[in-house]
This record gives sequence, structure tokens and C-alpha cells, in this order.
Amino acid sequence: MKVIIVGAGIGGLTAALMLHRRGIPVEVYEQSSEVREVGVGINTLPHAIGELAEIGLLPALDRVGVRTRELFYYNRYGQEVWREPRGIDAGHPVPQFSIHRGRLQKVIYDALIERAGPEIVKTGLQLAGFIQSEGGVTAHFTDAITGGTGKTVTGDVLVCADGIHSVGRKAFYPNEGPPNWTGVLMWRGAAEWKPWGDGRTMAIGGGMGAKFVLYPIAHPESGRQLMNWVVNIKMADGAKSPPPKESWSRPAQRALVIPYAKRFTIPGFDHVGLVEATKQIFEYPMADRDPLPQWSFGRVTLLGDAAHPMYPVGSNGASQAILDARALADALATAEHPCHALYVYEKDRLPKTAEVVRLNRKGGPERVIDEAERRAPAGFDRIDDVMTEAERQAIVGGYAGKAGFATEKDKIAELRIAKG
Repeated sequence: MKVIIVGAGIGGLTAALMLHRRGIPVEVYEQSSEVREVGVGINTLPHAIGELAEIGLLPALDRVGVRTRELFYYNRYGQEVWREPRGIDAGHPVPQFSIHRGRLQKVIYDALIERAGPEIVKTGLQLAGFIQSEGGVTAHFTDAITGGTGKTVTGDVLVCADGIHSVGRKAFYPNEGPPNWTGVLMWRGAAEWKPWGDGRTMAIGGGMGAKFVLYPIAHPESGRQLMNWVVNIKMADGAKSPPPKESWSRPAQRALVIPYAKRFTIPGFDHVGLVEATKQIFEYPMADRDPLPQWSFGRVTLLGDAAHPMYPVGSNGASQAILDARALADALATAEHPCHALYVYEKDRLPKTAEVVRLNRKGGPERVIDEAERRAPAGFDRIDDVMTEAERQAIVGGYAGKAGFATEKDKIAELRIAKG
């Protein structure tokens, strides 16, 4: 069996690494001219880190990422709504990592190249189309720079891990249209700054309409630490207007972002100063797509954001792509026929990720802030007067259970809540 993977992002590279580990030949095709450390910070949850730890990547992740210890949820005034331990400190056997997306991608890429050889990843090639037969699948790639003829390859399975604008997804759903936009614009950046607290803590302040997110993505050095931040602001009615033209990962002006950053308070931290110190700020629309009825068509399937792009709440995008990769590799290693393997993979992962997409649209675990702000828009003296601990646990712990990373404490609390 030979597997062709389109896209050298986190999902595609992880799938390749896991397939190689199972002795299945694989090739990865990436439209960029090289696999570079691009992007900003992300959090990767313990259920996904467990899969990476199993293939020996934990030491490399520890070198470039931060083991997240605690998460604080605040309203926009910096009043604490909820706090909880994360990763190992919450009882998981492996950490949650706060990490630069590009560095996570490079850890996986370096492991793949070391184990399978540099020829396994082909760059500068963009998927143009594919044809299936009873005996295999043929994929056609063009030169991503010139648009000219690139390469034609054949294999037994084609995995489209090519992101929210997936060519493979469009081939099966040509009338789907553009991604759904909430009307929320996200400005993101990172800068060296004084650590907040113990240097392993993250904060989310404000609800879906207006939010500030803060967490470290590298180890402290000489009293400074690379701090990632996000500002989310609802700018329009997404149902009535498209996102600003060319707003996908475009540079943004600092002067535009700072007035919005000043709407929030992060206790004990100069978050406005951090934004002012950021050299490069990027703008993204908060977008997703509706869950699909089917991912796999014969010998072709979807993975990661190509299959289930979701709102970036709950730290779940990259994590779900890693879980996809594990499920796909297991299915291809054990099924008697490639088409049956893709069916098994889809049957496992499609309903789980569809549920996460739906939960993220409601705010995910961060909905606990939305509810606190709805009940007390001007703030509060005691959160317990606004929401009970059981109500807050139900929101945060309930999401963890459905997204697949609940601790035993979460499960016990959810069971207790269900029994009244």
C-alpha cells in the first residue's frame, strides 16, 4: 500500500509519521516552497500529546514548548470566573503544551525526515485534481509558483490534509461556498516580554464577542519569555457580510488593534504593552465550515481542517488533526482493503469532530465567560453570586468530556451534576 498525503501541516505530517511507523509507504506533497516555522501560538491538549508521546516526540516538545500548568477564565474586567489546572497538573499522564505552531510542526517534520528520509516530503507542488480506479488513485500536481506542469503520482490512498480551503474537499462539495464567518476578526501576535506569573499559565478574558487570550509559547530566558496573544472582536454580522477581502493571515496595523486591547484587563500583566511591543501582527477571520455527511469517497479522504475546520476555542484544532492521524493510520494498518479502512476512519472520527465543531460555535469551554457576562454585564463582587460552581463546572467539564480530554475529576463532577 502507498499513501499520498496533500499538505505538510500538523495533521498531514503526523499522519505520515504514524503511517511510516506502521510500515506503510507514504509521500507528502506541500504547495509551499519549503516547510517553514510560520504561524503563532497554539495549545495542544493531552489526548493529542499522548499520541505524539507514543511515537517518541515528548523530549523534543519539551525543548520548544511550555507545559501549561493552569488556565484562568476572566470577564473583560479581569474578574475571575473560573480557574483550573491543565495537563499533568490536572491529572493527565502527559502535558498540555503551549507552543508556537511552527515549532510544533517542525518537531513532527524533523522526526519524519530523520526516520523516513528527506525525499518523503515534496514541496512547491499544489494539488490540481485526481482520478480514481478500482486499482488505485492518481493525483495531479501543478508547480505552485508558475502554475505549470508539476507531477503526476499514483497510490492506493489519497489523503487531503490541505486546510480550510481544501482542493480535495471542493472536489466532492463543489457548491459548498466560502467558510462560515462569525463576524469576529482575530488579531494575533507574539513578543518577548516579562513572564506572567509562573511562566506556565494562560488566561482568557472576555466572551465570544470580545476576547483577549494570553499564554507563553517558549521557556523564559534572561527574565523574558515569548508571549502569545490574541484579540477577538465582533466587527460585523457574519451572516450578512463576508470577511474583509484578503483577511486570511494578512498583516495588521498595530494602531488598529491597541484600542481594542485596552478594553480588557489581565490581572498583574501589561497586555497592552505586549501588543505595542509586537513587531508583526496578523489578522484572521474566525471561520469554520458545517460538518460534512461524508469524508471518504472510494480511495480519497479528508483530514484535519480539510475535514472539520472549527472555531479556535477550546484549544482543539491541531489536537483533533493529530487524533485524525492516529485513527487513519490504525485503520490503514489493520483493514483488508483501503476503501474499508477509510470507511472505518470516517465512522470513528467524523461524528466526534462534528460535535466539537458544534460545541465551539457555542463558545466551547469559554462559554462560561459568556454566561457570566450575560448575567453580570457590569461585573461582580463574587462569582458565586452570579453562577454556582456546579454551573461553571458543567460548562467547562462538559466540553472536556465531549472533546475527549476529560480528567477523572471532570467525569465525577459531570456524573454528580447529572444526578442533581
